[in-house]
Amino acid sequence: MNQSISLPWSPSPLITAKASVQPEKLSNYDLVLQCQTGHHPDKAAFAELVRRYQSHVERVLYHLAPDWGDRADLVQEVWIRVYRNIRRLNDPVKFRGWLSRIATNLFYDELRKRKRTAPPLSLDAPLSVEDGEMEWEIAADTPRPDEDLSTREFYDELHAAIADLPEAFRTTIVLREIQGMAYEEIAELTGVSLGTVKSRIARARLRLQSQLQSYLDA
Repeated sequence: MNQSISLPWSPSPLITAKASVQPEKLSNYDLVLQCQTGHHPDKAAFAELVRRYQSHVERVLYHLAPDWGDRADLVQEVWIRVYRNIRRLNDPVKFRGWLSRIATNLFYDELRKRKRTAPPLSLDAPLSVEDGEMEWEIAADTPRPDEDLSTREFYDELHAAIADLPEAFRTTIVLREIQGMAYEEIAELTGVSLGTVKSRIARARLRLQSQLQSYLDA
């Protein structure tokens, strides 16, 4: 791969001095900067980024593809892509969001490759929920910590409910509620209209509320 990507800045003596500091003592910002200097990312700095963000990548892919048995391989592929392209990241502050986008893009790449007998569901497809069939109340907010219910049990049920959502619902609700993407970003990433994104997120929230209503009423 061509590594002749120019940086918008020149490495300062301060960055060189920080290279001698143990990676675990550096900020995320400085770790990214160290990975962007030289012909290849600094191995120690990159390993520390992997240690800090491994669980984040695993969580993103778990929610997007809970039934995929090869998620560990996908996580590894995410980090390969990060290693190859980290010098393309112009603002190290945005590393976490950039990492989430790489994981999401990988998921969509794999989804397009896997022509399964049961393709991803769409709101417009005959088997998906049609207008008028999901007349539920407005979804409630996330339960407050002082509510009288078991937090662990609730979130176990929540994760199971998310995994049980149709593909179109699950993807949009994960991108919005877990990765914190804007509606416009989700529309661009998934290739659907802004109105469709808002509709899917609203329907996913309502469906989750319906499945978890017993916990919300407790």
